[in-house]
Amino acid sequence: MMLKVLVVLAFLLVSSSAGNFNQDVTITWGGPRAQILNGGQVLTLSLDNISGSGFESKNEYLYGRFDVQLKLVPGNSAGTVTTFFLASQGSAHDEIDFEFLGNSSGQPYTVHTNIYTQGVGNREQQFRLWFDPTAAFHTYTVLWNSQNIIYMVDNIPIRVFKNYAAQGVSFPTSQAMRLLASLWNADDWATQGGRVKTDWTKAPFTATYRNYNAVGCVVSATGTNSCNGAANSQAWLTQGLDANGRNRIRWVQQNHMIYNYCYDVKRFPQGLPRECRLPRF
Repeated sequence: MMLKVLVVLAFLLVSSSAGNFNQDVTITWGGPRAQILNGGQVLTLSLDNISGSGFESKNEYLYGRFDVQLKLVPGNSAGTVTTFFLASQGSAHDEIDFEFLGNSSGQPYTVHTNIYTQGVGNREQQFRLWFDPTAAFHTYTVLWNSQNIIYMVDNIPIRVFKNYAAQGVSFPTSQAMRLLASLWNADDWATQGGRVKTDWTKAPFTATYRNYNAVGCVVSATGTNSCNGAANSQAWLTQGLDANGRNRIRWVQQNHMIYNYCYDVKRFPQGLPRECRLPRF
């Protein structure tokens, strides 16, 4: 009986928000360019030559799984950046980035990922998707637990960053983060190194989010963690890559990765970062 009570308690304490933007997020900038529609089931972000737009989760989390379905800006999206990421506050912040860099009509999006710890990033990996992300909704996921960070697209892992703190590699373990999303202009660098600029005659540019789902350990304003003391049985808390996941991520990285900082020896003349010399998966 006690075990059943603890399992129920864990279910209640581990926050799960199933896709209602009205309840789960706050529009933080862009004014009317951000719109919550269909009773909270859909959120659109728009960009024009005045401003972009963005939102953030009402909760802060220390570990969790964060999913959203996203349809990116169609047509000529050069210069635009659509995002879905986690971040804490301050100059020594932690951050887990999922960014989608627009391109000229007919050219593929670049998926840009990066991980910051204590204000330091420089861990970029970039990918080209194996589908048109503007034609339909696809699910993008960040899974963050004490063992690893896993990026997924339609539940296929594309990147994993393991916790090698014991080997001297910094890993985000102590700062609570909010989930944020935005659509903004970055034509000084986003498309072909800034060579292709935003065509404002095509504005407004719009990206659409739906089925937002956050399941994680909520940290209150007083620092209380909703997972502490609960008999948590949530799979994401200990999830890593199984054999099938390792096969899938190898396929993605062999066929769809276009940049990996761990291979950029010119960028790191003093030697590649320590995690690059440790097992990837």
